[in-house]
Amino acid sequence: MVSLICTIQDHRDDVNWCAFSAQLLATCSGDKTVRVYNTQDFSELAFSPLEGHGYSVHCCCFSPCGQFLASCSTDATTLVWSMVTGEIEAVLQHPGRSPVRICVLSPDSTHLVSGASDGSLALWDFPSKQLRRTSCVSDTTLVACSFSPCSQLFVTGSTYGDLRVWDLDLNQLHAEKNAHDLGVTCCAFAPNILSDSQVVQFHLASCGQDSHVKIWAMNKLSSGAYRMQLLHTLTGQSAPVLTCAYSTDGQLLVSGSVDKTVTVYDAKNAVLLYTLNQHERYVTACSFSPTSPLIATGSMDKRVNIWRVEDGRSGHAGKPMPEDSTVTACQASTSTGRSRLLVSDWSEEDVAVWLLEEGLEGLVDTFRTNNIDGIELLALTKDTMLSELHIESVGQRSKVLRKVEELKNALVCSGVPDEFLCPITRELMREPVLAADGYSYEREAITMWINTRNRSSPMTNLPLLTTLLTPNHTLKMAIARWRTNH
Repeated sequence: MVSLICTIQDHRDDVNWCAFSAQLLATCSGDKTVRVYNTQDFSELAFSPLEGHGYSVHCCCFSPCGQFLASCSTDATTLVWSMVTGEIEAVLQHPGRSPVRICVLSPDSTHLVSGASDGSLALWDFPSKQLRRTSCVSDTTLVACSFSPCSQLFVTGSTYGDLRVWDLDLNQLHAEKNAHDLGVTCCAFAPNILSDSQVVQFHLASCGQDSHVKIWAMNKLSSGAYRMQLLHTLTGQSAPVLTCAYSTDGQLLVSGSVDKTVTVYDAKNAVLLYTLNQHERYVTACSFSPTSPLIATGSMDKRVNIWRVEDGRSGHAGKPMPEDSTVTACQASTSTGRSRLLVSDWSEEDVAVWLLEEGLEGLVDTFRTNNIDGIELLALTKDTMLSELHIESVGQRSKVLRKVEELKNALVCSGVPDEFLCPITRELMREPVLAADGYSYEREAITMWINTRNRSSPMTNLPLLTTLLTPNHTLKMAIARWRTNH
C-alpha cells in the first residue's frame, strides 16, 4: 500500500519540482526559493530556504553524491549550491539569457544540461562549471530532460511534442516527432540497461498534455544508430500529466496530473497500482527517494506530500487510495476520546496516553515531570528535547518530531479553516496579529520570525515596511466561536 506520512507546507507559491538525494529532499517554487529537508524527519536544514534566484525556480537536482544541488529559474541562471554550507558555488548564465526551464545532472556528475524557453540547450562541464557546447531546437520551449543511466546521452522534450536524443557533443541522434500531442511535459530514464550482442536498450517514460504517460524502449543498434519503440501507453489520469519519475530499481513509475491525482504504476507490466487523491490542485512534481521507500509529490496547492510505499503493492492493481486510508498519519493521532479536542487543548495526561499509543512509553515519565501538555508538545524542537528534557537518543527525538508533525497535519485533515492556522506554525492561532504584509500570524511566531529573518514577510519574502503588529480581534473572536462549536 501507499500511505501519506508527512505534508510540508513551507512554500508560499506553486511547488514546481522536488528531488531526493540519499539523505536530503529539495523542493523549489514560484516563491523564488529552494528548500532543503533532512529525510530522516523532514526537518528543514538550518541554511534553508536557499534564496538567490530573482524569479520563479522551475527545477532542481542533486549531484549523485548529494554534495551539490543545481536549480534553474526564469532569471536565466542555473545556480549550483553547496549542501554543506548552503552557499552558492557557481552561477551558470544561460546563453541568450532566456528563462531556464529544466536542468539535469549526469549520473557520473560530469555534465549538466540546461534547457530554456527559447529552445536553446547548454551543456556544462560540471566539475569546472564551464560552458562546453550549445545547441537549439527552433520554435519551441525545452521543458523536459533526462540523462541515460550510462551518462553518455540524454533526451529532451519540448512544448512542440517531440523527444530528441543527444550525445555529449550535442549531436542529435534521433527525433521522435509528435511523441505527445500538444506537448511533452516531463521525461525520465529508467535506471536499468538491457543489452545483448546486437542491441543496448534503455527504457524511457514521458508524459504530456495529451493526458498520457508513455513507456518507450530506446535501442542502440550495433551500427550505432538509435531507434525508439513505444511499449506502453498509460491512461490512468484524465487530464494533462505534468510529471513522472521511476523508482531506483525501475519497478515503479509515478506521475502527477492536472486532475490533482498521483498515480503509481507497475512499470514492467504497465499496470496501475494506486491513485492518490490528497492534493487540492495540479500535481506538478514527483520524485522517488534512492535509499528509502518514499515518494515526494509537489503541487500548485503549495504543498509537498511524502508517501511511504509498503510491500505487497501488486495485489492492489488499479485500486484508488481513498482519503481515509491515505491520511492514516492524520487519523491515527486522534483515535481516542482526545479526537474531540484540539491538540493545543490536551492535558498532560492526554499527552501521556498519546505517547503510549505511539510506542514512546519510555518518555512518559520525562514528559510528566516536565509538565508537557498539548501546547508544549506542539512547540517541541530537537534542541529543547535535548537541552531541557535531556532526551539523548537521536532516534527518539526524531520520532517524537515526526509524530508531532502528524498532529499538526491533523489540524488540516480535521477541517480547521485554513485562515485560522498561523502561516508559520500551521497551528490554530490563540493571539492572532496583523502584520505589515496584510497577513495574520500567531504573535509569538511572527515576533520570532521578525527577530531572526531580517524583517522579511513569511508569505511574500518582501521586506516588512514596519514591524508593528496589530491585534486581530475579529479573527480571534471567529476562532473562539469555531472552537466552541467544534
